[in-house]
Amino acid sequence: MASKRNERLVVLLEEAAWSRAQAASAFNRVAQEGGLLDYTSIGRSHISMWVAGTKPSGAAPIILCQALSRRLKRVVTPDELGFTVPDALAQEALEWHIDPLIALTELGRADLDTGRRNFLTGAVYSVAALALPDEIWWKTMAEEHPAPTKHQRIGRGDVDAVQQLTYAFSRIDQQRGGGHGRKALVQYLQSDVAVFLHGTFPDGQVRSDMFSAAAELAYLSGWMAFDNNEQAAAQNYFALAVKLAAHAGNPPLSGHVLRAMAHQALDLGFHRKGLELSTASMQGQSYASATPREKSLLGVVHARALAASDQRQAAAKALLKAEDDLASASEGIKEPHRTFFFAEASLAHETACTLRIGGDRQGALRQFRRSARTRGDAFRRTHVVTLGHLGAMQIATGGVEEACATWNTALDTMEEGIYSGRARRVVVDMRKLLSPYRRRKVSAVAELDARAAAYLTNVD
Repeated sequence: MASKRNERLVVLLEEAAWSRAQAASAFNRVAQEGGLLDYTSIGRSHISMWVAGTKPSGAAPIILCQALSRRLKRVVTPDELGFTVPDALAQEALEWHIDPLIALTELGRADLDTGRRNFLTGAVYSVAALALPDEIWWKTMAEEHPAPTKHQRIGRGDVDAVQQLTYAFSRIDQQRGGGHGRKALVQYLQSDVAVFLHGTFPDGQVRSDMFSAAAELAYLSGWMAFDNNEQAAAQNYFALAVKLAAHAGNPPLSGHVLRAMAHQALDLGFHRKGLELSTASMQGQSYASATPREKSLLGVVHARALAASDQRQAAAKALLKAEDDLASASEGIKEPHRTFFFAEASLAHETACTLRIGGDRQGALRQFRRSARTRGDAFRRTHVVTLGHLGAMQIATGGVEEACATWNTALDTMEEGIYSGRARRVVVDMRKLLSPYRRRKVSAVAELDARAAAYLTNVD
């Protein structure tokens, strides 16, 4: 069957006033700048084939989008080009050369559109996509100022509005879990915030602050997806957040997101990549410009990555430094982003995870208890995760009834309306760990197991 002529691409090439050869030349320039050497030999015959209906593969649609976006001074997406490329979104959207404004539009559409979202949720977390860009990329991103494509003037009030809504979404996430409200967040990011990023700014500071606000919102969407076990979506949003933060010239925020990426990699068992990402978060201005509270967070995740890589002495040293950094934090030091709530309970939780990796069960127990004791009511979702780990450590050290009491407390909190993949994992793991004790007819075990089974039936 003959391919159908791509009239959408024809219209865009005419709008750009490009011949096939000129389009190919612009395409190759973008590919060259992005270091995509496999895509730098496109000729006018390729453009002609795409016009005739042949579908370009790999990163080619995204590169052509970026070339046309530069020429037309507005965002051009694969859909507008007449290309249906959910595979390119999943496999190539994490490529660092892709313009973050294009990535934002495409990722948001894939996340919100039911048909395309099915592909996104079914995509696989990509270890290959975790390779970080070089120093030239960071410098170029900070110096690039995309030309405005809309006449809307964006002011300080618009930045404040994004920050306030980000704070509100973050509080909901901490209370109810990543499965509650993320679609509303993505809708706001893709519509209102995307428009702001295309507007005109009174000065460089407002522009930088708006890109930072957008980066933080993208990060929050990634963290909520991670919490709800939507790993590929989380990875995409984290990468988008890094690119937006780099455009804003905000190294501490970039480091904050790289730390989250390290956390995700460690949780999924990719220890070497987790160490690479956490090391990157500790380098340069990402760490040097961070507040003491932020340094503590970066340091304790780095400690966990070191422990997972069998560097136990270095991990112990990093834990002590993280404790010192948090101790030096004060209420008078303003944190640079609104989604940041790192305090004693969080440090204790991550310290416990690090000690558990190193085989220090008693130390891990003490730290999990410390975390559970000091966690405030505003952080119910994270409290459940901590209680899950604490119960697992208790049953591993012979405290069966103590573990049952801890897990019952976790279920009490979850039944109040927590929508979280990590919280659900607590219940699944709980039942596995209770399994060897079912035959012993311990009443506490039987009652908890029945309660856990009923919970999973209701949420599935």
